[in-house]
Amino acid sequence: MSVLHQIALSCITGIGSVLARNLISCCGSPEEVFLTRRKALSKIPGIGPKTVELIENHKAFERAEKELAFVEKYKIRTMFLTDDEYPKRLRNCFDAPVMMYFKGNADLNPSKVISVVGTRNSTDYGKDLCRQLLADLRVHNPLVISGLAYGIDFLAHREALKNSMSTIGIMAHGLDRIYPSQHRPLAEKMIAHGGLLTEFMSGTVPDRENFPKRNRIIAGLADVTIVVEANIKGGALITAELANSYNRDVFAYPGRVTDEYSSGCNLLIKTNRANLLTKVADLEYILGWVQSPPAAQNPQISLAIDLTDDERTIAGILLEKGNVDIDELFILSGLPQSRLMVNILGMEMRGLIVSLPGKVYKLA
Repeated sequence: MSVLHQIALSCITGIGSVLARNLISCCGSPEEVFLTRRKALSKIPGIGPKTVELIENHKAFERAEKELAFVEKYKIRTMFLTDDEYPKRLRNCFDAPVMMYFKGNADLNPSKVISVVGTRNSTDYGKDLCRQLLADLRVHNPLVISGLAYGIDFLAHREALKNSMSTIGIMAHGLDRIYPSQHRPLAEKMIAHGGLLTEFMSGTVPDRENFPKRNRIIAGLADVTIVVEANIKGGALITAELANSYNRDVFAYPGRVTDEYSSGCNLLIKTNRANLLTKVADLEYILGWVQSPPAAQNPQISLAIDLTDDERTIAGILLEKGNVDIDELFILSGLPQSRLMVNILGMEMRGLIVSLPGKVYKLA
């Protein structure tokens, strides 16, 4: 598949993540989008005459050629939505970026990923919580995601490195710059022990409207988003809302009712949009990260019970993998999400599988 066509599709004005997915689904590939005739393009939902003109215009390729030269020069990895190495958790989000750029060495599809977010104006209370959180999580060795901003973001990245965990910064601009510039020394360490990831091409500046887009990647990449300290109007709450919309777990540390930078966390907890977090054991229980002795599994489940083809597929995955979260089941089974959920519910009701905290399933 041509990287040039992938980049060109991603940089056409007016074609966002959802519309790009629609185009690829209808045409088959980025190359085919540009080869499809005007009449056929016009029949695709969401594609109007102006968008057709933009697809047929060669300016997208001119910009894509410059970006391709940039990524090749600086050894930046491109990841298109359909690539195998594209983050599987993010791919399941309806508005996932079609193209991303990565500088680093981290595995973007590890078994455990956490996002840590919070205020730029962190207090001593928030700093202490963040340090303790990352120290206690070391035993699980998760990939740590944040936004490389001032405050909690910076602390999360720094403490992850201090505790020998990979960490990735999600940028609201291209990889030709570091913002804020004071964080360049930390960013360089992260490239060697994690990385920097963005959907924005080189030359993109950190404009205000880019940060909510950045936040959806922070939320979508992770199994869980942890809000350490946040104001009600902070970007951390936007990330938490996005994580909830993706059906991901959210945790927040409570604070005193008089503390401005705990008001957002307290609101999330009060409105049941975040689990209350006081220690890592709370997170371990909800996510099912507590290690327990392996239960004896019955290898004859597919023979002893009359299963449908879909149920046999699900049982086979659980038999091979053990405890499996819903996102991985969706990917491995190849079943449409609605059909997968119907089968899971039916198998639960029949006592064939058990639901664990954190949307994880295992054979009964």
